[in-house]
Amino acid sequence: MSKVILNNLNKIFEIKAGTDVKAVNNFNLNLEEGEILALLGSSGCGKTTTLRMIAGFETITSGEIKISGKLVNDLKPAERNVAMAFEGYALYPPLTVRDNIAFSLMKEKISKNEVDSKVKEVSELLEITDILERYPPSISGGQQQRVSLARALVRDSDALLLDEPMSQLEPQLRAVLRARVKDYIQHNNKTVIFVTHDQTEAVALADKIAVMEEGDLKQLASPYDISSKPSNVFVASFIGEPPMNILKAKVLKTETHLTFEILNDKDEKNFSIKYSNNELNKENLNKIANEQIITLGIRPHKINFNKETTNLEGKAESSTYHWLGDQVHIGIEIGGSSIISVADRNFQPSSDIKMHFPSESINAFNRDSEEVIFNGI
Repeated sequence: MSKVILNNLNKIFEIKAGTDVKAVNNFNLNLEEGEILALLGSSGCGKTTTLRMIAGFETITSGEIKISGKLVNDLKPAERNVAMAFEGYALYPPLTVRDNIAFSLMKEKISKNEVDSKVKEVSELLEITDILERYPPSISGGQQQRVSLARALVRDSDALLLDEPMSQLEPQLRAVLRARVKDYIQHNNKTVIFVTHDQTEAVALADKIAVMEEGDLKQLASPYDISSKPSNVFVASFIGEPPMNILKAKVLKTETHLTFEILNDKDEKNFSIKYSNNELNKENLNKIANEQIITLGIRPHKINFNKETTNLEGKAESSTYHWLGDQVHIGIEIGGSSIISVADRNFQPSSDIKMHFPSESINAFNRDSEEVIFNGI
């Protein structure tokens, strides 16, 4: 059953007379009951505006919002049966933490025992049982954020809307609570839309990720497809740490081989990547023409250093440990081009490196439209 539907949703802000800013542009979405969606993008991309329009705190310019089959365009926030955790917390200062969490439940005339049980459950989940009798001004920003999240989680709503729900938490606590909150959401079959700029949070919590930029929905897909099958250059370069290597390439096709000539800014060849046609997908081969200029992408962690398959040579420019210490980011100069790779071992600067770009990891994009041609040859 479709729980949240957005049809051609638009939002235009008039900054001053004659100056309009399109914050959200023809956004379409069909979210099923029990699904978790992340709105992911940089600051100003339109993700929070989209969430606030669904909640009713922002008027829409055009389009439709349906929640549980009901058109809610003209309904007030309180009439939409959605629960929201605000980035700014929006707690009631005169009420204790306990009463802030229980506020919506008491309005619904639920029995005191049931209210107490639900408050206890989410308080233990979010590790705030020790502050239940305190007041919002007396607790930290991270604690206030957890109280705001708890208040939203306890509600029996048609949709749960979360705006940067864990941005103020320290990394260790955030990692623990992500897993707990996802289990709680799935166990209670809640339909969730949450805003984040944190890719790790989006991948950890969401069934689907909507990548946004300048009001446009760039791709809506599973976390795996967003990473492995980006639909355009923006998604390919925005998602991932480190991001995808993006290279300008010329296609050379023969009866036996496919070659990508990697070009510099002057369209001079820096190096070549060559594949035998018999190991490639013929359907994808037919999508590119001989001598076509394309944009080629490969994820840093897909570059292979197995000596049995290496056919490219470069030099290490830099070698830095990822902050978690479980991988090394290697800057490699190859024929005048610079790329980033991820390895499980260190390389000394200026040392020779042999590598291979697996054909199934090659992404090709149209040079003009920047839309995907294929993911994996």
